[in-house]
Amino acid sequence: MATLDLPLTATRRAPRTLGRRATFWTAAAVAGLSLWTSAAPTTTYPLYARTWHLTPAATTAIFAVYPIVLVVFLLVFGQLSDFIGRRTAMLYGVGALLAGVLLFALAPSVGWVYAGRAVMGAGVGLALTPATAAVVEFSARGKAARASSITTAATAAGLALATIVGGALIQYAPAPQHLDFWVLLGVIALVVPFVWMMPRHTKDESQAPWRPRPIRVPKSIRLLYAAAALAVTTSFAFGSVFLALGAQLGRDLIGSTNIFVIGLVLAILSAVGGLTAIATRSVPAGRQVQLGTGTVLVALTLLQLSASAHSLPLFILTSLLGGISYGLLFSGGLGLISTHAPAHHRGGTVAAVYLVAYVGQGVVALSLGLIATASGLSTALLIGVLAIGVLAVSTFIVATLRVVR
Repeated sequence: MATLDLPLTATRRAPRTLGRRATFWTAAAVAGLSLWTSAAPTTTYPLYARTWHLTPAATTAIFAVYPIVLVVFLLVFGQLSDFIGRRTAMLYGVGALLAGVLLFALAPSVGWVYAGRAVMGAGVGLALTPATAAVVEFSARGKAARASSITTAATAAGLALATIVGGALIQYAPAPQHLDFWVLLGVIALVVPFVWMMPRHTKDESQAPWRPRPIRVPKSIRLLYAAAALAVTTSFAFGSVFLALGAQLGRDLIGSTNIFVIGLVLAILSAVGGLTAIATRSVPAGRQVQLGTGTVLVALTLLQLSASAHSLPLFILTSLLGGISYGLLFSGGLGLISTHAPAHHRGGTVAAVYLVAYVGQGVVALSLGLIATASGLSTALLIGVLAIGVLAVSTFIVATLRVVR
């Protein structure tokens, strides 16, 4: 069996090497930064559309480039950290995040933005899986079950900071197309030294060298994997409506033109998601998924009503319920898989969950943009609500089958 990054209680502490607790929080920070980076352009999309005369299809294509590239990297490198270690894989990922954000910070044209989005996808594809696995492996003894809640809270914090910081800087600071990316670049740069000081990987000599290979899910946990993948996919699909179209919904359907206000409203979903994950950390993962599917169906109904009525209060209520469902589904899905996957397959198995989730997110985001361009934003939203509703029902059925068995 492969030996992963060993806790420092099992090895002699090297100079300038982080302890278990600091490593745990560094991994959580990388997970949060991965989602902050992924959502950083959210409040900038309307500005790009106005500056470069982009259609809804073009702006959602900017969003969709990210999950497409990310999926390719998950397919090729999903199991990489099981072989070279969480630290090294995270260093590659954080380096790519820095490069992608720099392209956005300098972008003079939409071509740079597409390139930056692709590099961001590569960075998240390399960083998020080992960060998620490391949070489990460096949890305090006997508390590995809380890892999914911490990871969910970290990613939710990243999403919230993306829309709040981005909205504030776009609305009130100079260089609205660039400054928020320079701020994010600085934050990522601050985390890099801590990733560098994480414990090194110790390789088991019996382990074969890494090479690109299909992600394999152990047969014994495939039903559990299906429930986890569907749960995380549902949470990402619902989130994609806010990330890809949220700022436009706020401007066109809700009637607000203040980007900071829109960013605050969009951040409600993420903030509530993180709080929900922490508050429900003692709830069994399967039960979290079941509760999350019911909540997301109510949130989808309210989303459609808020758009039809052009109601900001209803949109805020939608964000609250959507945040609860995101927290339950994402935390429950990760909890199902991360604590049950064999240690030597944990990176690859977690990558397989993210793979399905990001494919779903990319398909939803790009489809909504194409439909919005052809038939209008209201039609796109209605179709998106129906599609995600079907996905939520499917998640509930598979999660219930997993509990019954």
